[in-house]
Amino acid sequence: MTYAQPLSGSAQDETIELRPKFDEHGLVAAIAQDADTSEVLMLAWMNAEALQLTIDTGRAVYWSRSRKGLWRKGDTSGHEQHIVEIRVDCDQDAVLLKVRQTGAACHTGRRSCFYRIASPGGLKEA
Repeated sequence: MTYAQPLSGSAQDETIELRPKFDEHGLVAAIAQDADTSEVLMLAWMNAEALQLTIDTGRAVYWSRSRKGLWRKGDTSGHEQHIVEIRVDCDQDAVLLKVRQTGAACHTGRRSCFYRIASPGGLKEA
């Protein structure tokens, strides 16, 4: 899928067209959030193909920077993310996926990847 190029300035902020602003690596940040509780589950990356597959299939598809390939959340773990809604931020350089999560979102087996709190003394479990 090829998306139209981002617009300049406030035109990008106000357009009703999907015009993702991919970074120099062709990626956009994607935040997965529980659709019912608003808990932030994870942050991952999407390229144009992953974003389009997510829109078309209703399941979260991401780009793995380490494996340099697409991965559909849950294909190996069974911990699927079913899309309820997809939002983009004002300048379209980040995507928010409101999902229904099956099982854990984090590869550690935790519900959320955000399970630690940073404090002056270091990290502690949430």
